[in-house]
Amino acid sequence: MQVNWREITHARNSFAALYAACEGEGFRLRPVKAPEGDVTCYSLNSLNAPHLRVEIASAPCTTIVGGPHATACPMETAAYADYVVVGEGEWTLPRLLHAIKAGEAGEVPGVATREGGICPPDHTVYLPAYPPFSQFKGYLEISRGCPFGCAYCQTPRIFGHRMRHRPVDEIARAATAFRDARFVTPNALAYGSDGVHLRLDRVEKLFQALHKNRIYFGTFPSEVRPECISEEALDLITTYCANRRLHFGAQSGSDRVLKALRRGHTVADVEQALDLCRDHDLLPVVDFIVGLPCDEDEDEAATLSLIREVARNGKPHVHRFIPLPGTPMAGMAPRPLLPETQQALGQLALAGRITGSWDDPERRFFKNHSDVLS
Repeated sequence: MQVNWREITHARNSFAALYAACEGEGFRLRPVKAPEGDVTCYSLNSLNAPHLRVEIASAPCTTIVGGPHATACPMETAAYADYVVVGEGEWTLPRLLHAIKAGEAGEVPGVATREGGICPPDHTVYLPAYPPFSQFKGYLEISRGCPFGCAYCQTPRIFGHRMRHRPVDEIARAATAFRDARFVTPNALAYGSDGVHLRLDRVEKLFQALHKNRIYFGTFPSEVRPECISEEALDLITTYCANRRLHFGAQSGSDRVLKALRRGHTVADVEQALDLCRDHDLLPVVDFIVGLPCDEDEDEAATLSLIREVARNGKPHVHRFIPLPGTPMAGMAPRPLLPETQQALGQLALAGRITGSWDDPERRFFKNHSDVLS
């Protein structure tokens, strides 16, 4: 049975992980630019899903769709796909492929179909059982899950609230494929911990095991949480790591809004993190969300004030609220920005002091991923 993987830019890391998982079960996912063969697999997010719906519905083969959008909207996706993988795919996708090959794909746990509805998942992926990649390289995924429940975020709804970690020796083994070690994790400084009570001793053991690599930690494609930034944590990063930037999320300059978002930190935590980064000669790259439905004028003004504060010695990354399906804020419309906020953000952008998109997030997504559907 020929199994293909539809090439989509944002899903390259998912492809690397699922290729390795399927390879271990005797299936080699063949990258393609259009659906063909016996089966074609897709991984969709909520921005590119509308652009691929017609292609999937008219595909001349069996289609399997997974990813964040499919997990959040399984029955919507099942209306145009043959099978929908709900949640993590390392165990579910090979099991589904075996069932399709045997002609027995009636009810597979973790799979939804138009006729059968959703068969609930019966497992949580045990990370040490699967390599992060094999033939096709991806980033080093070291952790999954998040104990926090930010109202706009899909991560804990897909991977759960309990953190799971890949062992140090397996990370080090996979890292031999790279000179630079970069990680996928919801919160880099939470490695080896429950995500709330940090275990920096385990973070240091990870660094020591990667002594042959240049380590980039707490920067793209992952970040850290502001309340996790401490003298001890930054001493570790500046001692062992090559990055001189640290990426973390502030999201708002209003404590009232942070509480409504269930962020689990305060504005004071963000300000302390900025001070610590400055003291350790690290450039803070700080995420903000504007246009939040729970914002009021004074909240928006407080966020703009904090953005300006970050811009003095760091790099704010500002983006407009996107209501993601499967989250408590799904279906909520972004709040229009005040004219003075639009003007101030534009001036900061023209001066090269901020990055991001606060007008049309979809336009920015496709501009940055021009081959997203290739």
